[in-house]
Amino acid sequence: MVFSEQTTRLTHTGVMAMLSAAVDKAEKMGQPQCIVIVDASGVELGSLRMSGAKYLSFKSARTKARTSASISAPSANVPEAIRDRIVSATQNNITSLPGGLPIMIGGVLAGGIGIGSGTSAQDVEVANAALSAIGATTFE
Repeated sequence: MVFSEQTTRLTHTGVMAMLSAAVDKAEKMGQPQCIVIVDASGVELGSLRMSGAKYLSFKSARTKARTSASISAPSANVPEAIRDRIVSATQNNITSLPGGLPIMIGGVLAGGIGIGSGTSAQDVEVANAALSAIGATTFE
């Protein structure tokens, strides 16, 4: 019987590096973003709403981050067949909107990042820039 498992936690230094990389990428593309980083259990570790980013995108960015951490996969991977039911069952705490990516380090889930306020492709691009900053797995 196994009573424990190996885990990976983000440090505040890692969170700051991710936020900085995300802001840098968003500024280069000219699209202000809302950025939310959570740990593997969905607890918010860091967030920023860039000047000019859409207010309501902050809420969707948080939900994208928590979704990715919960399913250990991009938020867009929530199966279409169950999307409406799972969104309803979780009181809108799960989303299938693109822009949420899991933070996988060495194959271990460390959390999730959610980006919102741009197009789906921009959101994913900014999230991947943040993941690259700490050597985490990136996603297409």
